[in-house]
Amino acid sequence: MFLSRPARWTLGILTALGFAFLYIPLVVVFSTSVSERGNFDIVPDGFTTKWFTDALDNQGARTALAHSAIVASGATLIALVLGTLLAFGLSGRKFFGRNTLSLAVVLPIALPGIVTALALALAFRELGFTFGFVTLILAHSTFCIVVAYNNVIARLRRLSPNLAEASADLGAHGFTTFRLVTFPMIRSALLAGALLAFALSFDEIVVTTFTAGSTETLPQWILNNTFRAKNVPVVAAVSTMVIVLSLIPVWIAQRVGDGAGTSR
Repeated sequence: MFLSRPARWTLGILTALGFAFLYIPLVVVFSTSVSERGNFDIVPDGFTTKWFTDALDNQGARTALAHSAIVASGATLIALVLGTLLAFGLSGRKFFGRNTLSLAVVLPIALPGIVTALALALAFRELGFTFGFVTLILAHSTFCIVVAYNNVIARLRRLSPNLAEASADLGAHGFTTFRLVTFPMIRSALLAGALLAFALSFDEIVVTTFTAGSTETLPQWILNNTFRAKNVPVVAAVSTMVIVLSLIPVWIAQRVGDGAGTSR
Protein backbone atom coordinates (compact mmCIF):
# COMPACT_ATOMS: atom_id res chain seq x y z
CA MET A 1 0.00 0.00 0.00
CA PHE A 2 1.43 3.36 -1.07
CA LEU A 3 1.61 6.11 1.56
CA SER A 4 2.66 9.68 1.02
CA ARG A 5 5.64 11.04 2.95
CA PRO A 6 3.46 13.03 5.42
CA ALA A 7 1.33 9.93 6.03
CA ARG A 8 4.43 7.81 6.69
CA TRP A 9 5.80 10.40 9.11
CA THR A 10 2.45 10.64 10.91
CA LEU A 11 2.17 6.86 11.14
CA GLY A 12 5.75 6.60 12.42
CA ILE A 13 5.19 9.26 15.09
CA LEU A 14 1.95 7.65 16.28
CA THR A 15 3.65 4.25 16.40
CA ALA A 16 6.52 5.67 18.43
CA LEU A 17 4.10 7.33 20.84
CA GLY A 18 2.24 4.05 21.23
CA PHE A 19 5.41 2.13 22.05
CA ALA A 20 6.51 4.89 24.44
CA PHE A 21 3.18 4.71 26.26
CA LEU A 22 3.56 0.95 26.63
CA TYR A 23 7.22 0.63 27.51
CA ILE A 24 8.38 3.79 29.33
CA PRO A 25 6.69 2.59 32.57
CA LEU A 26 8.60 -0.68 32.26
CA VAL A 27 11.84 1.26 31.78
CA VAL A 28 11.08 3.21 34.96
CA VAL A 29 10.52 -0.03 36.88
CA PHE A 30 13.83 -1.46 35.65
CA SER A 31 15.64 1.82 36.37
CA THR A 32 14.29 1.83 39.93
CA SER A 33 15.39 -1.76 40.48
CA VAL A 34 19.05 -0.90 39.70
CA SER A 35 19.14 2.60 41.16
CA GLU A 36 21.38 3.25 44.16
CA ARG A 37 18.74 5.33 45.96
CA GLY A 38 15.82 3.31 44.61
CA ASN A 39 13.84 6.30 43.29
CA PHE A 40 11.33 6.22 40.46
CA ASP A 41 13.45 7.71 37.65
CA ILE A 42 13.93 6.94 33.99
CA VAL A 43 17.70 7.30 34.42
CA PRO A 44 19.07 5.54 37.53
CA ASP A 45 21.34 7.48 39.89
CA GLY A 46 24.09 4.89 40.03
CA PHE A 47 23.92 1.16 39.43
CA THR A 48 23.45 -1.62 41.98
CA THR A 49 22.08 -5.14 42.19
CA LYS A 50 21.46 -5.08 45.94
CA TRP A 51 17.70 -4.71 45.49
CA PHE A 52 17.61 -7.99 43.58
CA THR A 53 19.48 -9.65 46.45
CA ASP A 54 17.01 -8.19 48.94
CA ALA A 55 14.12 -9.37 46.77
CA LEU A 56 15.45 -12.93 46.66
CA ASP A 57 15.93 -12.87 50.43
CA ASN A 58 12.44 -11.52 51.09
CA GLN A 59 10.37 -14.31 52.65
CA GLY A 60 7.06 -12.64 51.84
CA ALA A 61 7.94 -12.35 48.16
CA ARG A 62 9.10 -15.97 47.97
CA THR A 63 5.93 -17.23 49.66
CA ALA A 64 3.73 -15.13 47.39
CA LEU A 65 5.63 -16.41 44.35
CA ALA A 66 5.03 -20.01 45.43
CA HIS A 67 1.33 -19.28 45.94
CA SER A 68 1.04 -17.75 42.46
CA ALA A 69 2.82 -20.70 40.86
CA ILE A 70 0.54 -23.22 42.62
CA VAL A 71 -2.64 -21.35 41.68
CA ALA A 72 -1.54 -20.79 38.07
CA SER A 73 -0.58 -24.46 37.65
CA GLY A 74 -3.90 -25.71 39.02
CA ALA A 75 -5.94 -23.25 36.97
CA THR A 76 -3.99 -24.11 33.81
CA LEU A 77 -4.57 -27.84 34.28
CA ILE A 78 -8.32 -27.39 34.74
CA ALA A 79 -8.48 -24.95 31.83
CA LEU A 80 -6.68 -27.34 29.49
CA VAL A 81 -8.98 -30.25 30.28
CA LEU A 82 -12.28 -28.35 30.18
CA GLY A 83 -11.27 -25.99 27.38
CA THR A 84 -10.16 -28.87 25.16
CA LEU A 85 -13.33 -30.85 25.81
CA LEU A 86 -15.46 -27.80 25.04
CA ALA A 87 -13.52 -27.15 21.84
CA PHE A 88 -14.09 -30.72 20.66
CA GLY A 89 -17.74 -30.53 21.60
CA LEU A 90 -18.38 -27.30 19.70
CA SER A 91 -16.10 -27.91 16.72
CA GLY A 92 -17.50 -29.32 13.52
CA ARG A 93 -21.02 -29.81 14.88
CA LYS A 94 -24.17 -27.78 14.41
CA PHE A 95 -26.88 -27.98 17.04
CA PHE A 96 -29.43 -25.76 18.71
CA GLY A 97 -27.82 -23.41 21.23
CA ARG A 98 -24.28 -23.83 19.90
CA ASN A 99 -23.66 -20.09 19.56
CA THR A 100 -25.13 -19.41 22.99
CA LEU A 101 -22.89 -22.05 24.54
CA SER A 102 -19.87 -20.64 22.74
CA LEU A 103 -20.72 -17.18 24.09
CA ALA A 104 -21.06 -18.58 27.60
CA VAL A 105 -17.54 -20.04 27.36
CA VAL A 106 -15.86 -16.73 26.47
CA LEU A 107 -18.07 -14.51 28.64
CA PRO A 108 -15.93 -14.65 31.83
CA ILE A 109 -12.99 -12.99 30.08
CA ALA A 110 -15.20 -10.55 28.18
CA LEU A 111 -16.90 -9.20 31.30
CA PRO A 112 -15.22 -6.53 33.44
CA GLY A 113 -12.94 -8.23 35.95
CA ILE A 114 -14.67 -6.63 38.91
CA VAL A 115 -18.00 -8.12 37.85
CA THR A 116 -16.56 -11.61 37.45
CA ALA A 117 -14.75 -11.27 40.78
CA LEU A 118 -17.87 -10.21 42.67
CA ALA A 119 -19.98 -12.95 41.09
CA LEU A 120 -17.43 -15.62 41.97
CA ALA A 121 -17.01 -14.37 45.54
CA LEU A 122 -20.76 -14.40 46.14
CA ALA A 123 -21.10 -17.86 44.57
CA PHE A 124 -18.30 -19.31 46.70
CA ARG A 125 -19.79 -17.79 49.84
CA GLU A 126 -23.22 -19.21 49.08
CA LEU A 127 -21.73 -22.65 48.42
CA GLY A 128 -19.86 -22.58 51.72
CA PHE A 129 -16.32 -22.56 50.33
CA THR A 130 -13.46 -21.43 52.53
CA PHE A 131 -11.53 -18.78 50.62
CA GLY A 132 -8.01 -19.91 49.80
CA PHE A 133 -6.20 -22.04 47.25
CA VAL A 134 -9.31 -23.93 46.11
CA THR A 135 -11.37 -20.81 45.43
CA LEU A 136 -8.40 -19.12 43.74
CA ILE A 137 -7.77 -22.04 41.41
CA LEU A 138 -11.46 -22.39 40.53
CA ALA A 139 -11.82 -18.64 40.00
CA HIS A 140 -8.74 -18.39 37.78
CA SER A 141 -9.77 -21.41 35.74
CA THR A 142 -12.98 -19.63 34.67
CA PHE A 143 -11.06 -17.18 32.49
CA CYS A 144 -8.11 -19.45 31.71
CA ILE A 145 -10.55 -21.86 30.05
CA VAL A 146 -11.19 -19.21 27.41
CA VAL A 147 -7.52 -19.12 26.41
CA ALA A 148 -7.25 -22.90 26.13
CA TYR A 149 -10.60 -23.14 24.32
CA ASN A 150 -9.73 -20.44 21.77
CA ASN A 151 -6.37 -22.02 20.92
CA VAL A 152 -7.74 -25.53 20.49
CA ILE A 153 -10.90 -24.65 18.59
CA ALA A 154 -8.94 -22.41 16.22
CA ARG A 155 -6.66 -25.34 15.43
CA LEU A 156 -9.53 -27.80 15.05
CA ARG A 157 -11.25 -25.50 12.57
CA ARG A 158 -8.13 -25.60 10.42
CA LEU A 159 -7.94 -29.38 10.38
CA SER A 160 -9.49 -31.22 7.49
CA PRO A 161 -12.31 -33.60 8.50
CA ASN A 162 -11.00 -35.93 5.80
CA LEU A 163 -8.13 -36.91 8.11
CA ALA A 164 -10.45 -38.53 10.66
CA GLU A 165 -12.45 -40.16 7.86
CA ALA A 166 -9.29 -41.54 6.28
CA SER A 167 -8.16 -42.89 9.63
CA ALA A 168 -11.52 -44.61 10.11
CA ASP A 169 -11.32 -46.09 6.60
CA LEU A 170 -7.97 -47.59 7.57
CA GLY A 171 -9.58 -49.32 10.53
CA ALA A 172 -8.62 -47.00 13.38
CA HIS A 173 -11.21 -46.44 16.10
CA GLY A 174 -11.84 -43.07 17.76
CA PHE A 175 -9.12 -43.16 20.41
CA THR A 176 -6.47 -44.36 17.96
CA THR A 177 -7.41 -41.57 15.57
CA PHE A 178 -7.12 -39.04 18.37
CA ARG A 179 -3.79 -40.44 19.58
CA LEU A 180 -2.09 -40.79 16.20
CA VAL A 181 -3.75 -38.10 14.09
CA THR A 182 -5.61 -35.43 16.02
CA PHE A 183 -3.43 -34.99 19.10
CA PRO A 184 -0.12 -34.55 17.21
CA MET A 185 -1.79 -31.80 15.19
CA ILE A 186 -3.24 -29.91 18.16
CA ARG A 187 -0.51 -30.40 20.78
CA SER A 188 1.24 -27.16 19.85
CA ALA A 189 -2.09 -25.35 20.37
CA LEU A 190 -2.42 -27.08 23.73
CA LEU A 191 1.07 -25.97 24.71
CA ALA A 192 0.45 -22.40 23.60
CA GLY A 193 -2.87 -22.33 25.46
CA ALA A 194 -1.25 -23.72 28.60
CA LEU A 195 1.56 -21.15 28.55
CA LEU A 196 -0.80 -18.23 27.97
CA ALA A 197 -3.24 -19.48 30.61
CA PHE A 198 -0.42 -19.80 33.14
CA ALA A 199 0.81 -16.28 32.41
CA LEU A 200 -2.75 -14.90 32.60
CA SER A 201 -3.38 -16.55 35.96
CA PHE A 202 0.04 -15.71 37.37
CA ASP A 203 -0.41 -11.94 37.19
CA GLU A 204 -4.18 -11.68 37.82
CA ILE A 205 -5.15 -9.46 40.75
CA VAL A 206 -8.79 -8.29 40.54
CA VAL A 207 -10.44 -11.72 40.80
CA THR A 208 -7.67 -12.78 43.19
CA THR A 209 -8.45 -9.97 45.62
CA PHE A 210 -12.07 -11.13 45.93
CA THR A 211 -11.40 -14.87 46.20
CA ALA A 212 -8.01 -15.25 47.91
CA GLY A 213 -8.95 -14.99 51.55
CA SER A 214 -5.70 -14.97 53.54
CA THR A 215 -3.67 -16.43 50.65
CA GLU A 216 -1.40 -13.74 49.20
CA THR A 217 -0.22 -14.09 45.62
CA LEU A 218 2.70 -12.26 44.07
CA PRO A 219 0.62 -9.51 42.37
CA GLN A 220 -1.06 -8.82 45.72
CA TRP A 221 2.33 -8.69 47.47
CA ILE A 222 3.57 -6.20 44.88
CA LEU A 223 0.45 -4.03 45.30
CA ASN A 224 0.58 -4.14 49.10
CA ASN A 225 4.26 -3.12 49.21
CA THR A 226 4.32 -0.55 46.41
CA PHE A 227 3.15 2.28 48.67
CA ARG A 228 5.69 1.55 51.40
CA ALA A 229 8.60 3.87 50.58
CA LYS A 230 11.34 1.61 51.94
CA ASN A 231 10.07 -1.34 49.90
CA VAL A 232 9.78 0.47 46.55
CA PRO A 233 13.16 -0.64 45.10
CA VAL A 234 12.60 -4.23 46.28
CA VAL A 235 9.16 -4.23 44.65
CA ALA A 236 10.74 -2.84 41.47
CA ALA A 237 13.33 -5.64 41.52
CA VAL A 238 10.62 -8.28 41.98
CA SER A 239 8.57 -6.69 39.19
CA THR A 240 11.59 -6.69 36.85
CA MET A 241 12.15 -10.40 37.48
CA VAL A 242 8.45 -11.10 36.91
CA ILE A 243 8.55 -9.17 33.61
CA VAL A 244 11.51 -11.22 32.41
CA LEU A 245 9.94 -14.50 33.52
CA SER A 246 6.58 -13.56 31.94
CA LEU A 247 8.25 -12.97 28.58
CA ILE A 248 9.42 -16.59 28.42
CA PRO A 249 6.00 -18.34 28.18
CA VAL A 250 4.63 -15.64 25.90
CA TRP A 251 7.62 -15.93 23.55
CA ILE A 252 7.41 -19.74 23.55
CA ALA A 253 3.65 -19.60 22.89
CA GLN A 254 4.20 -17.25 19.97
CA ARG A 255 6.96 -19.40 18.51
CA VAL A 256 4.91 -22.56 18.93
CA GLY A 257 1.89 -20.91 17.33
CA ASP A 258 3.90 -19.63 14.37
CA GLY A 259 5.57 -22.98 13.86
CA ALA A 260 2.30 -24.82 14.04
CA GLY A 261 0.74 -22.47 11.57
CA THR A 262 3.24 -23.48 8.93
CA SER A 263 3.25 -27.19 9.70
CA ARG A 264 1.41 -29.76 7.60
